[in-house]
Amino acid sequence: MSSISVTLRKKTNKQGLFPISIRITKNRKSTFLYIGQYIEGKFWDIKNKRVKKSHPNSVRLNNLIAQKLSEANNTLIDIVTENKKASVKNIKTQINLEENSKDFFFVAEIHLENLKDRKKFHQIKTEKGRLKVFKEFLKSDEIFLEDITDALLKKFQAYLFATRNISPRTVVNYLILIRTIYNIAITQDFVYRKFYPFGKGKIKIKLLESSKIGLNQKELKHLENIQLESSAQRHALNVWLVSFYFAGIRIGDVLQLKWSDFIDNRLNYRMNKNQKLVTLKVPEKANPIINQYQKLKRSKNDFIFPEMKKATMNDPEDVLRKTQTATRNFNRHLKNIAKLAGIEKNLSCHIARHSFASIAGNSVNIQILQKLYRHSSITTTINYQANFVHKDFDEALDSVVNF
Repeated sequence: MSSISVTLRKKTNKQGLFPISIRITKNRKSTFLYIGQYIEGKFWDIKNKRVKKSHPNSVRLNNLIAQKLSEANNTLIDIVTENKKASVKNIKTQINLEENSKDFFFVAEIHLENLKDRKKFHQIKTEKGRLKVFKEFLKSDEIFLEDITDALLKKFQAYLFATRNISPRTVVNYLILIRTIYNIAITQDFVYRKFYPFGKGKIKIKLLESSKIGLNQKELKHLENIQLESSAQRHALNVWLVSFYFAGIRIGDVLQLKWSDFIDNRLNYRMNKNQKLVTLKVPEKANPIINQYQKLKRSKNDFIFPEMKKATMNDPEDVLRKTQTATRNFNRHLKNIAKLAGIEKNLSCHIARHSFASIAGNSVNIQILQKLYRHSSITTTINYQANFVHKDFDEALDSVVNF
């Protein structure tokens, strides 16, 4: 037999107040759920199990007690109906789960676990940081899903712009994260769709166009011919050039290239981002750079570049840490190299891909570029390449103003 009742626990907190709790009893075994409210002992009506009218917030507290009792009792009936052998511990866990599911950050943990299952460790790190900022804005570690309104999100946007000085594109990423978590909550029936703060008449998320600028041929030649005394700078530039020569493959992929990936003067590797197989001819310019690392070769299956040699490859988080550390170091060196080369553009690891796209322009067939970039959709390639093709616009402009 199971029962639920409200009681005032005898153990006080640091302020000497007693916690109001819900007692769950089954087969003479009891456990307690705390509703988060504390009162002085003199305000508790033992006979009627309620807060006395003499307490200044008695009406609100008694309404809260009635609500919590009703919710717990409904859950108890469902659980016992489904599983008559359920223990009081199982019942408490299920009631806690239903209560926590109303909290936005509880659902956020589900989202992070989903990312972990998909081994998206870089995204986990980024989104944990954004959730921390949201908590700092709220000044709380919890908020009910239905309390996240469009008005609250507009205030959060203003906070990110004014207080945090965050760029518009990154602010959009914050809103996308909140929307993703809210969608999970709706899917799991944790909150009614009527409380959804996004959409028509509410918060609309519009992706902003990002500026993509690559190096031109003249700037590339400066880099190819520059003399560097620093071995660390030379190594950073070597990795960057290999990325560029192979159609802008990502630095994380460059660092994981092995000697065994090169067969018959072709590079064959699988991209980490989407696991697509890439096979490319090795450009003549790439060979001298790769051969510089022959002296570090330990075996055919060894990494060409040193950064991953000490990585635990079956630990994605360790691989991510070492990749991020290497990328930060490369970007620092590349910034100094740009100054030495007289390049005013922001030289970074990612700009290698932009530089390839910029020089390719509209001279390379778009289907070929799709294969080089390993895009699933040609639309993605067209949209990406549009950032670097300006000929038609330039000619149109000249036709009007050159009179």
